Amino acid sequence: MIEGVLDVTDVIKAVIPAAGLGTRFLPATKATPKEMLPVIDKPAIQYVVEEAAAAGLDDVLMVTGRGKVSIENHFDRAYELEEALAAKDEAKRLAQVRQSSELAAVHYVRQGDPKGLGHAVLCAAQHVGHEPFAVLLGDDLIDMRDPLLTRMIEVRRRYGGSVVALMEVDPEQVSQYGCAAITRSGEDDVVTVTDLVEKPVPGSAPSNWILIGRYVCDAAVFDVLRKTPPGQGGEIQLTDALLTLAKMSPAEGGGVHGVLFHGRRYDTGNKLDYLRTIVQFACERSDLAEEIVPWLHKYLDSLP
Repeated sequence: MIEGVLDVTDVIKAVIPAAGLGTRFLPATKATPKEMLPVIDKPAIQYVVEEAAAAGLDDVLMVTGRGKVSIENHFDRAYELEEALAAKDEAKRLAQVRQSSELAAVHYVRQGDPKGLGHAVLCAAQHVGHEPFAVLLGDDLIDMRDPLLTRMIEVRRRYGGSVVALMEVDPEQVSQYGCAAITRSGEDDVVTVTDLVEKPVPGSAPSNWILIGRYVCDAAVFDVLRKTPPGQGGEIQLTDALLTLAKMSPAEGGGVHGVLFHGRRYDTGNKLDYLRTIVQFACERSDLAEEIVPWLHKYLDSLP
């Protein structure tokens, strides 16, 4: 046991909120969950589950809502399709189809009322119990070459409490996110979080370090969320609960540290960033780059 830290239980569970309506992508999301929109040939949410599994989190809880059954189907076996591919000796495609159902043990709970990210996380309380857990938001894809989640779990093991992922952005972008006031620690990529503000008024942010969609939370967050009133937008904000934890003692499950992330993050939360992500992924795929990159250069040169 680390001195001064009462609970350094290993993180083995991941929670993925996936109950949003996806209104930014209408009409595509009228009948298809936003999380199932493809990034090349895999739905965005599969990349997130792959990230959790790569960090050793093989127990995944999806917090879903109405109209999200296709997510469950995607992570289930598709026996008829598998049998058809096997009969045609399509070994590569068969492996691709089976991959999603073999990544992790995936469980589901419905959020019901869309009361914000904090409420979605609270829906995981019964499944998670008293253990620390990770929260991964589907809008943010982290490159598999940058093991952010693994690093966050290491920091949780060392310091206890909760851990957030922080990324520096231009000042004009800060108001679109939650941001943190920080103090440096003895490690280059680890800071102590002293304040958190959800979507601050332009010019009032405590720093340019924003929260991106990765968290490692102490189970104490559940009791805090139960007492957290609705904040910005009339929703229960996870950011507000983390601020409360930052002011609590380690003995109570408090303390919040941040990991400063300088790696590759892909945003799929709006149409423009989603398109950028697809182009970036395509240009780095060995099976696509040889054709897509020259075509892209040619197309861009043809523009007036």
